This record gives sequence, structure tokens and C-alpha cells, in this order.
Amino acid sequence: MALRQIVTEENDLLRKVSRPVDRIDGRIQLLIDDMLQTMKANNGIGLAAVQVGILRRLFVMDIQDGHGPYVLINPKIVACDGSQVGQEGCLSVPGTWGDVERPAHVVMEALDREGKPFTLDAEGLLAVCASHENDHLDGILFRDKVIGNLVKT
Repeated sequence: MALRQIVTEENDLLRKVSRPVDRIDGRIQLLIDDMLQTMKANNGIGLAAVQVGILRRLFVMDIQDGHGPYVLINPKIVACDGSQVGQEGCLSVPGTWGDVERPAHVVMEALDREGKPFTLDAEGLLAVCASHENDHLDGILFRDKVIGNLVKT
């Protein structure tokens, strides 16, 4: 495992739509392990492959809820409802925060790290994180959805 460099918002790669993962092999397993290590080393709760320069539909999350870490390969939102507004930041937009409206409840279908299909039924912070990371796969940054002003720290 190795720490990967996080791509920041100046890089146009973050605005591209990620391609599906077509094969879950040793390279993908290594990428997942590296992403988890990189996310934790940077005090993040989620990280998409594009954020480490890999344009594939894959993200990892760990909100410290006792159920993570989560690995979602080729995720697809199949349902969402409700609304919640909360302050978000992003490892690719360091030192910047803003209020974002997200669904209160999100259901996603994805493959796990072994390629087995599963459904993620997420509420609260997990729904926020999953929605945020899924946006990365479509070239959307949280700053595109900020309500009001961004705050720089």
C-alpha cells in the first residue's frame, strides 16, 4: 500500500466523467487499499478514484460508524428522498467549506471490492458522503452545490 497524491480542483481531471470499472483485479485491489490509506492519512471520510488521478467509477468511505470502510465500485443511485443541509469540505478543495443540500436518504447499488453486488441504504452523514463521492464520478465538485458563500480557513 502507498499514499497517493490527491488531485486538487485546479486539475481538469476532476471535471471529467469517470469510466466504469470493467475488471476487478489486483490493480483495482491495490488502488482500493491505497485510497483507504490516503483517505485516512488526510483525515477524510470519503475519496473517489478520480481524486487520486484514476478516472474510474469507484469510491471509498469510512465515517467511523462501526460499519466501514465502504467500497463502492460502479455505484448507481437508485432512490433518494428527503433533504438535509450541512457543511461540507473536500480533500480536493483543501481549506474550503460550504453548506450543501443533499438527500437525507440515499439507496445505491454497487459492487463491493470482490465484485459482489450489494445495496447501500444510507441516511445522515453516510448519505451525504455517498452523494458527495458519487458526484465526483460525474465531474461535480461540492462547491458547485454550495448554498451561499464558500468559507476558506
